[in-house]
Amino acid sequence: MTYCIKPGCLTPENLDSAHFCQTCGERLQLKERYRPLRPLGSGGFGRTFLAVDEDIPSQPYCVIKQLYLANSAPETLPKAKELFQQEAIRLDELGKHPQIPALLAHFEQNQQLYLIQDFIAGLTLSEELKQQGHYNEEQIWELLRELLPLIRYIHSHRVLHRDIKPANIIRRQDDGKLVLIDFGVAKLLTDTALLQTGTIIGSPEYMAPEQLKGKAFWASDLYSVGVTCLYLMTQVSPFDLYDTFNETWVWRDFLPPETQISDRLGKILDQLTHASLKQRYQSADEVITDLTPAISPPVGTHFINLWQPKTRKIKRNSLTSEVGIDYQRLKQLLATHKWQKADEETWIVLGQACGKFPGYYLKLSDIQELPCEDLRTLDQLWMKYSKHHFGFTVQSRIYQEVEADYPSFCDRVGWSIHNPRVPDTAYQFNLKAPAGHLPSRRWVGGYYDWWRHAEVMAAKLEQCGL
Repeated sequence: MTYCIKPGCLTPENLDSAHFCQTCGERLQLKERYRPLRPLGSGGFGRTFLAVDEDIPSQPYCVIKQLYLANSAPETLPKAKELFQQEAIRLDELGKHPQIPALLAHFEQNQQLYLIQDFIAGLTLSEELKQQGHYNEEQIWELLRELLPLIRYIHSHRVLHRDIKPANIIRRQDDGKLVLIDFGVAKLLTDTALLQTGTIIGSPEYMAPEQLKGKAFWASDLYSVGVTCLYLMTQVSPFDLYDTFNETWVWRDFLPPETQISDRLGKILDQLTHASLKQRYQSADEVITDLTPAISPPVGTHFINLWQPKTRKIKRNSLTSEVGIDYQRLKQLLATHKWQKADEETWIVLGQACGKFPGYYLKLSDIQELPCEDLRTLDQLWMKYSKHHFGFTVQSRIYQEVEADYPSFCDRVGWSIHNPRVPDTAYQFNLKAPAGHLPSRRWVGGYYDWWRHAEVMAAKLEQCGL
């Protein structure tokens, strides 16, 4: 079926082979490329449709988002288009994260504004809940561990989602990762806009009190994360979990009989969902800090306390660390020439050395704060077991040889120039790779100056006397 998305079309269903709507005569394909199949949802700001991209041989699925302008006053249209352009730019930036749908296109057609995004195959958490039943404590921990770094990422780009709920979180079918969708209601934020009263956006059940009054803050998204957890544990509407007479959450009364929630998790959920904005967590980083002691290390990785003050040196078999990290696993992987696993482990321990949440992409400022002793240990391990073919100092030497020309550096080490978010298949995990090819740069974050990581790492190595 091909679906007509012209607003007001009374009979939008058409044959697959149709090019024009049989009812209203509207051209069915957008940009002579995107063919709508069926509606996915609608709201005050627009409609979404499942579609196929017929310009690509495999005809992959995608999502069409149509900005609804039918009731807009003519004088507001220029401003709406300006905001649409700004939002498209920001969505393009956000979509570079592997757990946010990529923006494929944005355009105006027939006086309607459109966004085209990746289609994410999988179940929403609402659908998963119906199939598998309520979440237990460990599942809530796992949800928070994966979702909060994603919230931190969008907030770092000065975007509020404003509609976080189980229906807007998809567990991707391919790899089981959580994907945050429906940024159609996200609004760009400026330093002044944070305190301005605006339109109420979102789902009332999951919205913070200040958001119901038309104001939203970073803590408002965190409130929605907390309420999402309460619903997943109880399968009870958030409206029923809150005692409006006594102005308090009573979610513990609705837990299934066999469900036990620890005091630690309960306190975190209580602070996430505190009615008072001042008493609530103010940033995702604050929540992640409270989550950290409860996080088990990745399988095969052993460390003492990576959040202890950076004053104590711990030495194990000559593998020294200023922050108590055990590099034995990395040593074993490198000694057995398991280069890909060693590259993955390097990302993990780099994050630990900076005191960051697992999977955190390091920024330039993080590189500058790396403890010298840990950087020396990492570099020496890579150098030793690759016979000086791989390592940070090898990369730094090459960077200096090409006179700090990043494209030339990438060419020498065998990396692509532009996008740091390249898959494992883009790397060669063997000694036939060019000198300096590993460790990879998969851990590098920041979409404006990520390419400067080689420069900053070289400066850090020099500072550390390496």
